Amino acid sequence: MDTFVALPPLPPQFKSIQHHLRTAQEHDKRDPVVAYYCRLYAMQTGMKIDSKTPECRKFLLKLMDQLEALKKHLCDNEAVTQEIVGSAHLENYALKMFLYADNEDRAGRFHKNMIKSFYTASLLIDVITVFGELTEENVKHRKYARWKATYIHNCLKNGETPQAGPVGIDEDDGVTSNTLQPSPQPLPAIDPALFSTVCQGDIRLTPEDFERAQKYCKYAGSALQYEDVGTAVQNLQKALQLLTTGRE
Repeated sequence: MDTFVALPPLPPQFKSIQHHLRTAQEHDKRDPVVAYYCRLYAMQTGMKIDSKTPECRKFLLKLMDQLEALKKHLCDNEAVTQEIVGSAHLENYALKMFLYADNEDRAGRFHKNMIKSFYTASLLIDVITVFGELTEENVKHRKYARWKATYIHNCLKNGETPQAGPVGIDEDDGVTSNTLQPSPQPLPAIDPALFSTVCQGDIRLTPEDFERAQKYCKYAGSALQYEDVGTAVQNLQKALQLLTTGRE
């Protein structure tokens, strides 16, 4: 949606849901269903935290207005009208994001998008709780993704090379590794810089986006072999548009 009721400043009491709300904003155009459920999770969580304090109540009422507007906009979408469809949509989206980050990690490709994908996957698994209790697998994925995001972020920030690949998760859901840290230990807190350093207009590119950009570059290369400058420029512009905006 292009227009939304603006939210007032986030009350300090709601700090724990700020990243879920940011994720909602990032998905308003990319995937409105994900955006809807992120706001629903934030609403439900905020109500449990504080629905009495005037500033919190004002914030929740505006958030409710956003939810109603989005629900009306998506009134024909089964992922919003039917919980079982919505749950599957959100779980598949979170898993796809987790697997993308996990594949990048296993390949030793450490970068901002993969860190953010790990962390966003963990936030979306939080959001799945609007449908009920998480499966044991989702609980472990959430802990692992959140830990990995923090670990890799801190390594890169400190100029260290992260260890690629998975670490184990024990029966108590403690994250363990022979070389990274002793077993068990509490999970480190998420560094706010994971999101606070993201500039306005920052985008997250999916594996499909990279594949399409590569195809455009390939088409441009083929066109240049035949000295077809127009077609080459057109395809390079498409690749540039995709890589800089996330949209074609």
